[in-house]
Amino acid sequence: MTSIDPAGTNALTAPLDWLQGALLGMIATAVAIIAVASIGFMMLTGRIDVRRAAQAIFGCFIIFGASTIAGGILRAVEGDGPGANAAPVVPPAPPALPQPQGAGPPSAAPFDPYAGAGLPRR
Repeated sequence: MTSIDPAGTNALTAPLDWLQGALLGMIATAVAIIAVASIGFMMLTGRIDVRRAAQAIFGCFIIFGASTIAGGILRAVEGDGPGANAAPVVPPAPPALPQPQGAGPPSAAPFDPYAGAGLPRR
């Protein structure tokens, strides 16, 4: 089977694939877990402030989620995101409440169940 890739692209993509595997592989995951655990221990003992710890942990999220973040940005820019061509969803109108039998036309004044509640009954 013949590949359609231009000549020499394998020489460029192979090192990049290796670098990506090294940066996001099992070794990097283990290092990130150890880093987060050590940051938590340092916060527990008062050696590092919360802001610095949050920056380090947020950095781990950015490193491991970079491909997902970039894909989401590209889909948003290109307009291929979820629901890009979909019509807006309009919920159906609620059904009208039935009028009780024997009721006359609605009165102009709204019904207030507490009107006259403090007055004695006759």
